[in-house]
Amino acid sequence: MDKELRVIVSGGGTGGHIFPAVSIANAIRKLRPDAKILFVGAQGRMEMQRVPAAGYDIKGLPIRGFYRPLWKPSNIGVAIDYLRSKWMAKKLLREFRPDVAVGVGGYASSAALGAANSLGIPTLIQEQNSYAGLANKQLAGKAAKICVAYEGMERFFPKDKIMMTGNPVRQSLLETTLTREDAVRSFGLDPDRKTILIVGGSLGARTVNESVLQHLDLIGQSGVQFVWQTGKYYYADIKERLSKLTAQLSNLIVTDFITDMGAAYRAADLVISRAGASSISEFCLIGKPVILVPSPNVAEDHQTKNALALANRDAALYVKDADAPASLLPLAINTVNDSAKLQSLSDNVRKLALPDSADIIAREVIKLSTRQSH
Repeated sequence: MDKELRVIVSGGGTGGHIFPAVSIANAIRKLRPDAKILFVGAQGRMEMQRVPAAGYDIKGLPIRGFYRPLWKPSNIGVAIDYLRSKWMAKKLLREFRPDVAVGVGGYASSAALGAANSLGIPTLIQEQNSYAGLANKQLAGKAAKICVAYEGMERFFPKDKIMMTGNPVRQSLLETTLTREDAVRSFGLDPDRKTILIVGGSLGARTVNESVLQHLDLIGQSGVQFVWQTGKYYYADIKERLSKLTAQLSNLIVTDFITDMGAAYRAADLVISRAGASSISEFCLIGKPVILVPSPNVAEDHQTKNALALANRDAALYVKDADAPASLLPLAINTVNDSAKLQSLSDNVRKLALPDSADIIAREVIKLSTRQSH
């Protein structure tokens, strides 16, 4: 019998970090049901709810981001919390005694994997984007293995440590057994009509939401159905704005967060989405036609690079954030009614899929655990 496997998984802040982390944990557990897996997150961030909901224990650190500019007095408290987090992470790892630590990016991973490095615990980092995040760049020097989803990552990381794995996606998306008809009905909609899913990420996207609000008349007259995830930040305001119009907009389902994205994707003939790396990996694997609206508020504009990697291969449509309010909804309605275009987008996006990412990474984690010497 193998020695019990103990793994720390750290990172979060957004769904784009949390979903791959949970997928890796699920894949480790599938290969080694005996594995003890503990997540380390940032207090007050999304992972503190999402990870327990996925069936895993999580410990929170008081770590948070520095304010800009760096000389702001409020950064004194941030720096103190960072030092506290490093101390807490080291104490946590000494108590849990992991064989290996996995980081997926985000504030918490810098403290947790930094502590693992100082204790001689092997570390693996997983970078989702085409432009590496700050935490992963800082941790790369001491990492044993760096799993990436894009070519050309040697500009950020030591080449000999890089492994092309693709991004792990939520297993529930691939395992859903719903038919399209049943998925559409689960939202109270008509399976005989075309359906567009609008998602701005787990927290929402202001521009995508404004693009919808500016075309409510068009939506009402379109003959197309819409499922719109507003994100929790915008939901109350949008519901208030729509409250006087519900009679005319029976074809628009509005929600702050969709729990079963497997059903939502299965129901959709076309998706409107930001261009986060995890989302793109999901569209490739399920072959879903998509219009990408990259967020301009990310490091090095990496979402635009993500989107163009698909658009240049006719595997997605691309709309600039600045152009979205005027053109996004008319383009979506025209596209969803063009069956040949939908089929072409679906065929082309499937060709870019890197399957089994979580399983590949899980096997690397297990390999590293046999090397640990602490």
